[in-house]
Amino acid sequence: MSWSVFLPQLAVMAIVTYLIRMLPLALFRKKISSRFVRSFLYYVPHAVLSAMTLPSMLYSAGSIPSATAALIVALALAWREKSLLTVAVVASAAALITQVIVQLF
Repeated sequence: MSWSVFLPQLAVMAIVTYLIRMLPLALFRKKISSRFVRSFLYYVPHAVLSAMTLPSMLYSAGSIPSATAALIVALALAWREKSLLTVAVVASAAALITQVIVQLF
């Protein structure tokens, strides 16, 4: 990639990233008093993370049954408030075991 293409792309990415972080600070100087807006903004990071992670999780395991098994195991362990490492390791094991079973039949 040439510098004449790279530098404008870098500048645009820097400006967009800065605007996303700067605009809320510039527009909302007072504390947000609306209970609805505050609760909405509280759940936005969770919703965005779920929307980004779930499709990747379902299609990265190799097959939908193994991904679904891993998802169910991960949700069950997270519901029981297990550590992130435990959830990741056991869900990966569930995906592996399910994948082996699927390939056998």
